[in-house]
Amino acid sequence: MVSYAVLSAICLPLLLFIPISDLSAKFWLNSLLAALLDMAGTLFLVKSLSTTDLSVFGPLNAYKVVVSAILAFLFLNEIPNMQGLTGIAIIITGSFFLLPAKKPHNQQTPLTQLFTDKGVQHRFLSILFFSVGTLPLKNAVIEGQALATTVFWCLFGFPLAIISYRLWSTKPMSTSKQLETALPQILTLGSLMFLMQYTTMLVLESTLIAYSLALFQLSMVLQVFLGYRIFKEQNIRQRLVACLIMILGSLLVLKA
Repeated sequence: MVSYAVLSAICLPLLLFIPISDLSAKFWLNSLLAALLDMAGTLFLVKSLSTTDLSVFGPLNAYKVVVSAILAFLFLNEIPNMQGLTGIAIIITGSFFLLPAKKPHNQQTPLTQLFTDKGVQHRFLSILFFSVGTLPLKNAVIEGQALATTVFWCLFGFPLAIISYRLWSTKPMSTSKQLETALPQILTLGSLMFLMQYTTMLVLESTLIAYSLALFQLSMVLQVFLGYRIFKEQNIRQRLVACLIMILGSLLVLKA
């Protein structure tokens, strides 16, 4: 909620550079819908990060391609060809490398162990909301361009964040002293979120969604490395192998 407050503080001065009267009703509807879906995605993303290794969290982004293919099949009657199905199978195969080999007393397969993990389930829910949210986001960018979409995505997100906090937070509000201590991290987080969202809009403005998704897969390699370097997470080589396999599967699906 506080990070969205930082986003709003960044965006309010930018309203001076946006021709608000020229924005269409279609832009407003898609911006609001995208902000709502992405807020839900962000909630599950943060919940997943609180319990899941960053080096597992990152590679799971490849499943965004699988989710998109499933949604296209359900709602657009797009049936994947053999290359697409092969890519999906490769992504799932890469998942086997994300968790360490099962212990002798554990009867679960690595894939079952992965999919029954609460943090991983929250990550899949965030991927689902973000994948659906990409569609109104792309429409909003087409209607109102990157800067306007970014600004109103942030401004619409703040009241949604407040409502989410009021509905689901089980912890008391942080004290002013706690917020003051965390202020540098909060300001950094808000600034990076703004840059991430604005550069994402620039990509969506000039690139097909399929190609955008392919580009975003590269982040998983960096997240595996940072998980190892900063948080001392284990199985780094195994998870890098998972990244490479899942990126290959993603490219096959997207090219199909």
